[in-house]
Amino acid sequence: MVDNTDLFITALQISDLELLKSIPKSDLHNHAPLGCRLSDFEKVVGQKIIAPPSSLKDIAELDNYIVKNLREHIVSLKGLETSVRLAFRQAKQDGIQKLEMSVDCLFVNLFTDKEIGFVKLLKQIHQEEAPEILYNPEIGLSRNINISDIEACIFICIESGYFKSIDLYGNELAKDSKNYIPIYKSAKSHHLKLKSHAGEFGNAESVRNTVETLELDEVQHGIAASTSPDVMKWLRNNNIRLNICPTSNVVLGRAKNLATHPARILADNGINITINSDDIMIFNQSVSEEYINLFQAKLFSANELSIIRENGLK
Repeated sequence: MVDNTDLFITALQISDLELLKSIPKSDLHNHAPLGCRLSDFEKVVGQKIIAPPSSLKDIAELDNYIVKNLREHIVSLKGLETSVRLAFRQAKQDGIQKLEMSVDCLFVNLFTDKEIGFVKLLKQIHQEEAPEILYNPEIGLSRNINISDIEACIFICIESGYFKSIDLYGNELAKDSKNYIPIYKSAKSHHLKLKSHAGEFGNAESVRNTVETLELDEVQHGIAASTSPDVMKWLRNNNIRLNICPTSNVVLGRAKNLATHPARILADNGINITINSDDIMIFNQSVSEEYINLFQAKLFSANELSIIRENGLK
């Protein structure tokens, strides 16, 4: 691998976004079909869409915005293909070399041949749009959906052999993680990396409990762990990585601002963190922009951000 450390640090110091885009990065917490710019999506669908609010009070308000303004455009086969295609283009433009972008398992229901059609489409889009990206397909499931509906399609995805990781998202307070143990046991037996959202809206103990219950390898967000030295020590000792999305946390009111984001506390306590985009269509920040924002907010030095970038690529 080419050492881009000096170039990355220089790009941050002079706020050169275009230079930063040219440097390899990872995005390990990215949800399709929300992984592209809203402006790019509008151009393709030929319709103006109401922009998301600059601040959202909770996950319910986020879901409400998506249902009212985006759902009709993305729940069809054409909408899925369009949004995922644009998400790959966005990642390519931003210099993402390693991408773990999740696609919800319910999209399987758009295909008459279920798993075969779903996997075929994702493979085709990847090869046509960004074959140079190391894409580790991630299958997603939402706590907001009835578990019986999830079970009707998630095992098909797990057993396909195509997906490399799994992520449970949505309102983490909605359903106990124990409800998803059979799904995660299946995913583990098929050698998927196990992820779940935790500690985004829950407390520090919810992070540890979710990791223990589902035997997670990594946590999406996990920022509430910063309030507990004991939980942070446990995460560090168990080498649990947190895939953090700074702008998402600020917009959703989980962090006051970037200058005081809990990623600083987590890193200072020896926890492996990565910087990611979450939903670009909602939060309008690429990974490159997240790095510049964190540097300008003085949360991390350029050298520290370079180390975080490199860890994400491993």
